[in-house]
Order: sequence, then structure tokens, then C-alpha cells
Amino acid sequence: MAFQEWQSERNEQYQERHELSVDRIKAIATEDTVNEKFQPYFQAVSAFLLELEAVRRKVENGQWDRLELKEMEEFNYVLYVDILDEHYDISYANPAFAVKMLGEELGKLLSFLYAEIRGGIPYVFENRMDYLTILNELFIEVYNCFEAEPVPEYRSLKEIVYWYASDYCDVFLADRIEEQLYPEDSFAAELILNADLEDDRYLYRFGEFITQNELHTARHLRSLPNETIRKMADVYTEGYRIGFINTGKDLSRKSVVNIRYCLGFERVVRVAIENFEKMGLKPVIYRAASSVITKREQFKVGYYGAIANKQYEYDHRSDQSLFMDKRYIERKLDVLKNVYEKNKEQAAQFAGPAVMEIFGEKPFSPEAKPEAPTYSDAQRSLSLLYDSRSGQLTNQYIKGEERSFTIIAYPVPEIGDDYAAIFDEVIRINTLDAKLYEKVQQTLIDALDQGEYVHILGKGENQTDLKVQLYHLENPKKETIFENCVADVNIPVGEVFTSPVLEGTNGVLHVSRVYLNELQYQNLKIVFKDGMIEDYTCSNFGQEEENRKYIYENVLHNHKTLPLGEFAIGTNTTAYVAAKKYGIEDKMPILIAEKMGPHFAVGDTCYSWSEDIKVYNPNGKEIVAKDNSVSILRKEDVAKAYFQCHTDITIPYEELEEISVVTKEGKNIILLKDGRFVLEGTEALNEPFHE
Repeated sequence: MAFQEWQSERNEQYQERHELSVDRIKAIATEDTVNEKFQPYFQAVSAFLLELEAVRRKVENGQWDRLELKEMEEFNYVLYVDILDEHYDISYANPAFAVKMLGEELGKLLSFLYAEIRGGIPYVFENRMDYLTILNELFIEVYNCFEAEPVPEYRSLKEIVYWYASDYCDVFLADRIEEQLYPEDSFAAELILNADLEDDRYLYRFGEFITQNELHTARHLRSLPNETIRKMADVYTEGYRIGFINTGKDLSRKSVVNIRYCLGFERVVRVAIENFEKMGLKPVIYRAASSVITKREQFKVGYYGAIANKQYEYDHRSDQSLFMDKRYIERKLDVLKNVYEKNKEQAAQFAGPAVMEIFGEKPFSPEAKPEAPTYSDAQRSLSLLYDSRSGQLTNQYIKGEERSFTIIAYPVPEIGDDYAAIFDEVIRINTLDAKLYEKVQQTLIDALDQGEYVHILGKGENQTDLKVQLYHLENPKKETIFENCVADVNIPVGEVFTSPVLEGTNGVLHVSRVYLNELQYQNLKIVFKDGMIEDYTCSNFGQEEENRKYIYENVLHNHKTLPLGEFAIGTNTTAYVAAKKYGIEDKMPILIAEKMGPHFAVGDTCYSWSEDIKVYNPNGKEIVAKDNSVSILRKEDVAKAYFQCHTDITIPYEELEEISVVTKEGKNIILLKDGRFVLEGTEALNEPFHE
């Protein structure tokens, strides 16, 4: 077991420090040497740390694997109970409660400290004694300040947190990068390949929160015949392989694939690993980050289990703001650069991610808490600087023009009583006849290629009235504006897309309800002027200021504006009808939802970091509309060209009055009218509506 051997060697170096830290925390749990106002906090957190240590020892000595399922469930519940909905109001992990009990400044910081310590749960199951020791020592150092004086200065505590993050960048961040590159360091891959997937207990070995979603998903997959599991794995891995072929990239030069998925799908992932190995690829399956040093706000990048409390994740998305400054950002970038340089040969072997998403959870609309940490304007600028420069560094060592990806999605049991039927329907949607769609979509593209712009008009209460300017073709016989998407990297089949011309793209985009990056938006409205976001709002909150802040942070990702990086027309009416049949429209992931109507992506284009690679449609025409007036700035200053975000927003068919193409001569070619395709040659797309 390569990972365990590697970690065991590291643990030996930390053994003495770890034992000393645990002994000190045992004493803290029973002491009354700090101000009584803060005593309950330190007792609660020390008790949690001792619970982590108790479980770690069970993992280390093999006792964990001998536990009964019910015992594992109980331990799992104990580790996460404090942040579950029913207890979160009185948890120090809740910034609102911590501020109420401990004061504004110290409450925020101590709530962050507890959240960071809670990030130690996965370290327990990987037996990362080094990481746990670092967290123990951070807690002890903060506690010592409260022993030294009844109410320490906030500045001195902030310094402790700052130097923790800065000093341990070369541990947490360096390890994070290397575990994305080296298959032999993959704890999860070893577990998936060697576990008894017929026994529910294996799920509790990952160290993630486990709910009925994960358990019932695993059980449902067990009930499926091997042929179905093989079919699911094949469409996933073949999409990845074909993505390299379609973009003219050489997969044979790569040796590493990153598998990202949610727990419960191990039976499919195991077959996918076998498929990838036949392509010469070994898997890295790294966990979604849990430390403030490595995680990206509330987003989960990697594998993960259930999210115990999305409000908790949202409350702590900007914890870095408590200590971030320019020096810290430069420190992180230095570590990033040095680690990539040290591992540049291995980095060049990285082929890209293969992502398996889930959907069906209850849509989440967060509460905006004034007690939660937020970035200052200066810190937002620093955060954007880091995103830009880290993106450039990553692309320097893992070149965009040499890597690819694939992404697919499946429902989880929380979607409702029709879960099994919906699951079967999604398998069908993910394996639709690509040849049929290729032909129909080419008919749409032939009409779109004649256009000067596309006009999208909403229906009824939908206020969309948007003109999307199109690229001007110099050689229509050999060139095309839109890509014919036939389910390679982006599964399922069902869209034609382009990078619009920004200048001349004007109007309003409106959708009554949409679910983006696990957050729900109600009456989302965005105004474009010359392809750039000029204004925006939604109706999630009672105050307009909160609505704008919500969009600014989570759609614009703290940018003052973003370009319209993509315009597409989704053609997967089969998926749309299935969503309506089961009443799951608001639960569909954007991966499928974007195929269920026109969609508009704000941020980078679909071709970011690989605009200069020639791409062709199945009919042999080269796709030439890959840049816009922002992305082309990469030739002068790459920092001005990319935003490190791409958010798709879909308007469902029933909210559409018309989509038409307007030619230079003023001819109006209607593609879709009153939610139905009307262009000759696209009638097959309406058939699912009549089934």
C-alpha cells in the first residue's frame, strides 16, 4: 500500500510532537485557567480534538475495520453532529453564534479556528499524524494566549493564524499539488481498488460524512447488472478519450488522469480505472480540500461525501480574509511555483480531470450572515491576482493545449421516490444516439453560420431580450462559427456553442430560477452592454444590496464585470421532458440543464488556454469563433485575458418566445418558436414532447 507506507514514514517524524500535543489537549479539556467567557469554547474544541485522536488510533491499529456498520455510523455522526442543521445555531462553528458568545473580532477568529480544526476529520482516516499535530499545536498556541491574559489582543491572535497559514504553505499546499500529480500517493484509489464494495462499511473508511444518499447510491449500483455498470463507465472514459482525438491532442504522451466523483459510485469508478489503465493512464483521486490554505471558498474540487451543512460551508467560504495580505499571496505563489518546478516532468504527464457529478439534493439558497468573514476590496483584488497568476503557473506546467477533460452527472436518492426510474432515465440520456444529434445540430449550425447575430426573446414573465453578435466567416465553405457538441468531453449530447463577438452583444438575460455551483438564484437578471456585464440583480434576499453582493461573489467571482464567454443552444429535449415528467427541473445539474435550452456562460470562453488549437466539426469545417476581444489579450498580457471562471446560465424552453438568426441582409431565420424547434430538419427534436 504505497500511500500508507509513505505516510507511515512521515508519521515517525512527528510521533513525539504529536503525543505531547495530545497530552496538552487532554489537560486543556479539564482546566479552568482561561476567562470563563471563553472556557466553554476551549473545552468544546479540545473535546473534538480528542475525539479525532480516538478515531485516529482505531484507524492506525486496525480496530476501525473490525467495527460493525452501526458503530461506524455512530462515530461518523459524532464527528459531524456539531454542524448539522439541528445543532448549528448553538455551534462555535457558526460565526453568528461565536460572535454572540465571544465578541465580534474574537468570535470570528475563533469560529474560523474551529472550522480549520474540523478540517482535520479526513486526516484522521488517512492517518496523517503530521497534519493533525500541526492543528493541535495551532490550537494550543491560541489557548496559551488566553492563559496569558484574560482577553488577548486580536492582533496577536491574528498573527498566530497568519503565520500558521504562511509557514505551513510548504506542507499543505505543496502536498496538495503533488497529490494531484502522483498516482502512488492516492489514498482513495487504493481504497476503491481493494475495498469490499459489497459491504457498506467501506464508505466510512474515506473519512467523509455519510448519509442515506451515499449508502443508497452504493446499494443501487450493486443492484445493477455488470453490463449497466460497464456501460456507465464506458461512456465516461470514452468521452475522455474522444475528447483528445477531437481536439488533436496526443493522449499517448500522458500517464495520469484525475478522477473526481462523489462517494457511492465506487463500483463505476473501479471499472473506469480499469478502462483508463488500458489507455495508459493511472488515476489520481484526491480529496476535496478542507484547509483554508488549500480550499477554494465553498467549492468542492476532488472527491467528497455528503456536505453536512451547506450553510456552514458558505459561512466559512471567505475565512482567508481574516489574515490574507499581499505577503501571504506571494508566499503561496512562491510555493506553487517551486513545487511545480520541482515536479515539472510529472506535471507534464497530467492529462486532465474526468469528473462525475451528482444532482438531486434540495436546492440551497444561503443566508447572508453579517458575522461571517468577508473580503475587503483590497483583499478581493489580491484574491483575483492569485487566481490569475496561479492559473498561469498551472498552465505553464500542465499546458492547456495538451490536456482535456470529461464530465458526466448522475442523480442521488435525495431526488425523491422516483430515484431508481430517474437514474435509469439519466443513463439513457447520457447514452443517446450521437449520430442523430450530430445531423440535426448540423442543420442548426448551417442556419446560424448565415447570421450576423442571434436574437433571444423571453416569453410571458421572462424578460430576456438579448442580441448575441456572431463571428464573421471569411470562408463559409471551410469554416464554421458553432461547435457541434456530440457528447465527448461534455456528456450528455445536445448543444451547439460558440464564443460570441462581444461588441454588439447587448440586452437582458433573465431566468426565473436557476441552480449554479450548488446555489439557487431566483429571478436572476443580467444586463449586457457590448458583451460585458453592465448590471445584475436577483430576488433571493429582501434587500437589493444583498442580492447584488450574492451575484458579485458567486457569479462574477468578485470581478467588476465579466464577458459573455459562450452562447449555446441546447437540443436535448429528451432530458427536458424527463425533468418535467419527474418535476426535477430545479435539481438538474448545469451539465444537463445547459442542454435543455439556450445557455449563456459568463467568464472565460469554452476554449480558454487552448484557443490556438485547430478544432473541427464532424463535417470537416474548422471552428474559428474561439476568441473574443478579451481573450485575445493573452497575446499581450495573459493576466488580462482570463478570469478563471465560466458559469453557464440556461433559459428553459417554456420561458422562450423565440430564437432567431438575423442575417446581414436582414433575413430572419427562426430556429425556435414558443418553446419548440421550427427550423426545417430539426423536427426530430420535438418528438420527446409528444411521447
